[in-house]
Amino acid sequence: MKKLKVAEMFAGVGGFRIGLENTENHMFEIIWANQWEPSRLVQHAYDCYTHNFSTGIHSNEDITKVTNYEMANTNVDIIVGGFPCQDYSVARSLSGELGIQGKKGVLFWEIARYIQHVAPKYILLENVDRLLKSPASQRGRDFAVMLSTLNELGYDIEWRVINAADYGNAQKRRRIFIFGYRRENQYAKSIFKKSAENIVFKDGFFAKAFPITNEIYKNRISTVKLSEDIVDISDNFSYTFHPSGFMRNGEIYTAHTVPRYETPVTLGEILEDEVDDQYYLSEEKVEKFKYLRGPKKIERTTKDGHKYTFSEGGMSETDALDSPARTMLTSESSINRSTHLIKDEKGYRTLTPVEAERLNGFPDNWTDTMPDKMRFFCMGNALVVPLITRMGNEIENIEMQYTDESTQLKLF
Repeated sequence: MKKLKVAEMFAGVGGFRIGLENTENHMFEIIWANQWEPSRLVQHAYDCYTHNFSTGIHSNEDITKVTNYEMANTNVDIIVGGFPCQDYSVARSLSGELGIQGKKGVLFWEIARYIQHVAPKYILLENVDRLLKSPASQRGRDFAVMLSTLNELGYDIEWRVINAADYGNAQKRRRIFIFGYRRENQYAKSIFKKSAENIVFKDGFFAKAFPITNEIYKNRISTVKLSEDIVDISDNFSYTFHPSGFMRNGEIYTAHTVPRYETPVTLGEILEDEVDDQYYLSEEKVEKFKYLRGPKKIERTTKDGHKYTFSEGGMSETDALDSPARTMLTSESSINRSTHLIKDEKGYRTLTPVEAERLNGFPDNWTDTMPDKMRFFCMGNALVVPLITRMGNEIENIEMQYTDESTQLKLF
């Protein structure tokens, strides 16, 4: 079986690549990757990526500056990436061209641009789960704009919000994953007659990689047909997308599915045996953590003089070691409520960088090319690697069952 050539966008420190390179049949070959962090003099994530991977083209350029020719010249089979969640409202210029509103909203359109010039067999994307609900003022609009764009580009789409801990991992980390495939490839043709419900619950990509029950949580299930006018979607569309769904030719089926839970790894199981003193806290810092994690009611005043009471519920004094860790944020290890607080025989401490890597399934010391603060930042942005391996295994199964040697269609 020939290799599947992969382009990795918004590559970070290489979570997608590690996951795909760990699959059962080793069918993935990452031939092009782009990582660029705006407003940073030192490109820590890119440096880490190039330190750990020696093959393929590594691009450290603003993705908006990467030329159409460079993208088209990669000729990949699959595009993967964890892109930032931004504002995807659409406007039409005087010339009739579509454009994005907001500085960072262009990033999804760079994925669309790549797809236009390569027409890969598959796409696999990751984002925060709030994408389904954004923006707050027009619920579901951003995701609908994305689905409409991918539909116009010729892709059927499955999505699933996955909590890593539900499928055996050591961290409660919820992310949305989006899998797309071209309608003319053999896999798409093989499931064309299957119902959307069947694809979501039994025979689809995510249903096979991450099994679910037949239950629909609180009977949350719905369907909708997207307008063919993307500007109309941007201006008027509002809808409640559920954690699982499928789109074919703009017709959407979505349901609040329930995982078939797998026993997770616990926080205690990933802790290092020997920890440097620098990660242990002084009494003053411990007291600060206890205050931040405790319940509180604080009177505050707005800029216009309005007084109100800020309330915050309490949480456990330290993180439980017999269950998966809470979601790790980019601020991990700083003194704030979201940082994990560990108590062992030596005292109170934060996580170590290696423990942060383990929570995401990275090899130990993967990020040791950068300062500790950046190691935590990168892990707070990273995905859980074993999830990608499971998805990669399912793509390999599809490839082995539905080999499609036809020439890729170029859109222009």
